Amino acid sequence: MTIQHQILQKIKEYKTIIIHRHVNPDPDALGSQVGLQKLLQLNFPEKTVKATGYDEPSLTWLAQMDDVSDQDYENSLVIVCDTANTARIDDKRYPNGSFLIKIDHHPNDDVYGDLAWVDTNSSSTCELISLFALDNHLKMDAYIAKLLYAGITSDTGRFLYPATTARTLQVASQLREYPFDFATLARKMDSFSYKVAKLQGYVYDHLELDENGAARVIITQDLLKAHQLTDAETADIVATPGRIEDVKLWGIFVEQESGHFRVRLRSKFIPINEVAKNHHGGGHPLASGANSYTLEENEEIFQELKELAKKQRK
Repeated sequence: MTIQHQILQKIKEYKTIIIHRHVNPDPDALGSQVGLQKLLQLNFPEKTVKATGYDEPSLTWLAQMDDVSDQDYENSLVIVCDTANTARIDDKRYPNGSFLIKIDHHPNDDVYGDLAWVDTNSSSTCELISLFALDNHLKMDAYIAKLLYAGITSDTGRFLYPATTARTLQVASQLREYPFDFATLARKMDSFSYKVAKLQGYVYDHLELDENGAARVIITQDLLKAHQLTDAETADIVATPGRIEDVKLWGIFVEQESGHFRVRLRSKFIPINEVAKNHHGGGHPLASGANSYTLEENEEIFQELKELAKKQRK
């Protein structure tokens, strides 16, 4: 029995299913969570299926969360999508159900759940949910296809990142056959506000770049407040340094209200996830996240990036 069939069997056993994803959601987290929810609601209308977590203001146009009570978790199946470690699961009530399933495409460094489907060869968790639907011959509608397509295109950088495979394109093609408003979705995902555009300009003006292609930019709380930006909105500038030909790998250091820095690490071809693991994080070889708790640690991370770039050049 395949892992998809094992998951489907568990879904059939429970009347109530609650779906979680990670904090600070991106379209893949939200798309896989709510895409799975709507998929199960369509195919199993007799079941109660809810999505829980914080409503990220910048993504409410894509999907919104449900009200989930403590009682809902009694004798329930809990599924966590797109979340590598338990520390990042949004809504800490996830252990309160009767059975826990993990569905993810990040490296399985934090093993949790009674059943886990982790495929690091997948571009996104939305790709996995799409395969789950297709392999099990489940019905899908235009809204489900839109959610899953949004997550795939987001995590592949509009199919530009190395994680894009022939299977990814095949799945996306099948989703595209459903009659959602593709043009509006594409414009929405490719656009950003004027204040984010000004932040993009700040990145180009203040990017530090060494001779080997390692780069970084620091976004302070003062800067965020001056531009009336949230931490979530800084996700729109993560890919900005990579558009520069000389940049090989980079870090976006975003100061949090608590004073520590959330560090988004990206690379064109040099693996950087070990740097993330050294600093309270992890992720994919070319796309990871870390945390820095002092200005000195900021310098340590940037130095490790510079060493990687220097070693690769040699």
